Amino acid sequence: MKQYRIVLTLALLAATISWVSAAEAQDSHPTASRPLQLSAFGGVSGVLTGLSGGKNFSITAGGDLGLPPWRGVRPTIELRGTYPTDHGLVDSQESILTGLKTEFLLSHRLRPYGDFLIGRGQMNYGFGYIYGNNIYALTTTNIYSPGGGFDFDLNEHLAIRVDGQFQRWGLTPTPSGNVWSKVVTAGIVYRFNFDRRER
Repeated sequence: MKQYRIVLTLALLAATISWVSAAEAQDSHPTASRPLQLSAFGGVSGVLTGLSGGKNFSITAGGDLGLPPWRGVRPTIELRGTYPTDHGLVDSQESILTGLKTEFLLSHRLRPYGDFLIGRGQMNYGFGYIYGNNIYALTTTNIYSPGGGFDFDLNEHLAIRVDGQFQRWGLTPTPSGNVWSKVVTAGIVYRFNFDRRER
């Protein structure tokens, strides 16, 4: 938990520095871009849990706070949660993550991005998972999640999102004590526009 707080503090500090730098750049070179952009998203996720072929069908939802863009790049703070709609034959994973995302504003419609998220998650083992001399019911651990994806704008408010994450879960009943899960999400983004200026 202490490491999680340290990494979260560093992430927020980096976001603040990025925002201040971008705001100064905008003052000297005014553009028509909105300085901040708030959005919410939701979708369905396929999860390969990384433990003995485990799979989940899950729901993912969250929000993004886009900071002022600079030279075609928008730093963003993201919060997301994933919850399984099934318990899987082996295990199920639920998590809440936050971190930094970098959007590349290549065109008016396509917005590829990369991100690095951290947070907490719980693996539930259903009827129990036997490893060594122990039977595990659940484990709770830190998660480190690099990933990326893209948004494709349908109009000013709506976009389609395709997202992939590669997540490291610790404290698991495996020889290394870790598993790497893969999460692929498809969903919809809604952007809250607080003024009528064009991007």
